[in-house]
Amino acid sequence: MEFFKKCDIIILAAIVTVSLLTWFIYKNVVSRKMAKAEIYYNNQLVETVDLNKGEDKAFSIPQNKNVVFHLYKDGSICFEKSDCPDKICIRTGKLKNIGETAACIPNKIFIKIVPADGSNDDGLDAISGK
Repeated sequence: MEFFKKCDIIILAAIVTVSLLTWFIYKNVVSRKMAKAEIYYNNQLVETVDLNKGEDKAFSIPQNKNVVFHLYKDGSICFEKSDCPDKICIRTGKLKNIGETAACIPNKIFIKIVPADGSNDDGLDAISGK
């Protein structure tokens, strides 16, 4: 007696394939809307960077020259250099999808990727009633 029948394996393979295809489409098509990076210092928005220009540059904000950001041609941004002791902000890596964040807590700097059109996804997800 077989543990899995041939039909069970085919159904399982189909489910896995559909799941992977859905994930791939979402990551590469749906979530790659026009985006911008908002850089906050001490909870105040200090700079907005368009991620869709295809630029490749390193820059810092006037409030803290010891923290350097890198903007890549692929539309991503990351912490490149920081004088913080643990360097978690640098190890976070590249951010490019809407909703991704990174922070350098000792330097009070926070990056948030948001839609370029200014739309806000922080609203209600559902409506409840009686």
